[in-house]
Amino acid sequence: MSRSLVPSPSTPVVLTANRLRDGLSVWMTPCGWGTDPRAAVLFEDAQAADAALAAAEAQPGVVVGPYLTQSGRDADGLPVPVHFREAFRQSGPSVETSAPHFSQSHETHEAAHV
Repeated sequence: MSRSLVPSPSTPVVLTANRLRDGLSVWMTPCGWGTDPRAAVLFEDAQAADAALAAAEAQPGVVVGPYLTQSGRDADGLPVPVHFREAFRQSGPSVETSAPHFSQSHETHEAAHV
């Protein structure tokens, strides 16, 4: 863990990554990886946060790019983003998800050359 990011009760962190299957942003929840950032586990202890990060890094077939990031708490004690990047990631995909995937259109294009 970065020495500038030391979790505590006043500065908790959450564990986030991207799901390998579809690229969506996910957060570590008490039940595993989930897409609802408000359900994320708030880590207040550096050892627990580091252990969770190590476990996430050992799941290369599930998530990619796991990292810890500082979080705030709303009035109900639920996680809220502190930095713009995290708020942006929580807003969902930044590309049109109803459009065909690149790999699908690429395969069709390639098949036309055969």
